[in-house]
Amino acid sequence: MEPYELTVAEAAEAVRSGLVSPVDLVDSALARIGRVEPRLRAFTAVTADRARDAARRAEAEIARGTHRGPLHGMPVGLKDLIDVAGLATTASSRVRTGHLAEADSTVAARLASAGAALVGKTHTHEFAYGLTTPQTANAWDPDRVAGGSSGGSAVAVAAGSAAFALGTDTGGSIRVPAALNGVVGLKPTYGLVPRHGVTSLSWSLDHVGPLTRTVEDAGLVLAALVGHDPRDPASVTAPAAEHRQGPGTDPTDLTGLRVGVPGNYFFDRVDPEVEAAVRRAIGRLEELGARLVDVEIPMTRYIRATHWGLMVPEASAYHERTLRAVPDLYEADIRVLLEAGELMTAGDYLRAQRARTLMGRAWRDMLEAVDLIAAPTVPLTAVESGRTGVTWGDGSVESVADAYVRLSAPANLTGVPALSVPVGLDPAGLPIGMQLMGRPFGEAVLLRAGHAFERTGTARGLAPERAA
Repeated sequence: MEPYELTVAEAAEAVRSGLVSPVDLVDSALARIGRVEPRLRAFTAVTADRARDAARRAEAEIARGTHRGPLHGMPVGLKDLIDVAGLATTASSRVRTGHLAEADSTVAARLASAGAALVGKTHTHEFAYGLTTPQTANAWDPDRVAGGSSGGSAVAVAAGSAAFALGTDTGGSIRVPAALNGVVGLKPTYGLVPRHGVTSLSWSLDHVGPLTRTVEDAGLVLAALVGHDPRDPASVTAPAAEHRQGPGTDPTDLTGLRVGVPGNYFFDRVDPEVEAAVRRAIGRLEELGARLVDVEIPMTRYIRATHWGLMVPEASAYHERTLRAVPDLYEADIRVLLEAGELMTAGDYLRAQRARTLMGRAWRDMLEAVDLIAAPTVPLTAVESGRTGVTWGDGSVESVADAYVRLSAPANLTGVPALSVPVGLDPAGLPIGMQLMGRPFGEAVLLRAGHAFERTGTARGLAPERAA
């Protein structure tokens, strides 16, 4: 096994035991980038010298007996919305050409403190305003979309170019590419991970979180990211440290866990192969001791309008000056959305805020009866690059972007944590994701359930060599 194939947990143990050094890990990841990057285009910039310097420092520290934890010496990719001092934060946009970050974002600083080695900045759909990341190819099939907007981060992890990566999630932008590339994606509770120094799409919906190859790794990375930061107005101090915990003493025992299975919305207009795989995965949770409970998702008719009513005007407000100064530097699809946001009224925005408040209360009431909800992450697997629409069995037509965001947006609107785990492949050999959603600050419950499922041996982390 090559060092780049190790999970974070495996690599950390190998480093502790002296079987692998941080330099080995980083060199292997950089060599992997050199092999697959021409096809996959996951990175906006590769920071080889910086990564090697960090790896050498980590190796020297560990040799002196100073070990900073499981991320010490691990190769990491950061979505190119996340500031790192002295590096460009381009947001994959011509608007940001030449823009250099003056200071580290909170999450970059915390990863640096944990000893992680930055191998590069990863592509996003321009300013995170999309669900495909068109610059980047899917790690399983380069002729298909990577998903977005954190497509570069998901592909880097799936291809072995980074041991883990960070992304952002405003309507599903961590979970969608995680599902389409067969990796794990965690959107934490709103406010749990500080966003200071991270380019915003929609400040009341934005989250930062990890993409990893395993659920266990997601817990390890989350532990390094959490903690209040007053520079982010939404940042909170979690009521307990339970969100940092991963698997319990018996990682396959889910006895007593109540898993909500939606009777509406989440299984509507879903590809039959995706539905079958997710329902099999839910059945496996039951075999591990969980009790399945039927739940009704509240206020579903308002989800799309509320998400749109918040995200679009907030994004337009953020880009107001540059949209007027350099409109032609935006890609056409993003410029149209930003211009549309300027036409929305204050009344529309306030109604969306009110609907979000009511929806959050309704979800909290629903989650009193269950410990988590299990559903598909996205209703279909990765589509061919350039495809714009989906025709469902009932004859209805939906845009690819609307299809991908439909099942992930509720967790952004309500702020609840959501975890996407791979649960199988469709007949074309493309990954399928299951989404677990829980109570605010209930990350530990999601990690426990996801890890238990993962231990059954069906989850996948690296894309096959033939694809990547």
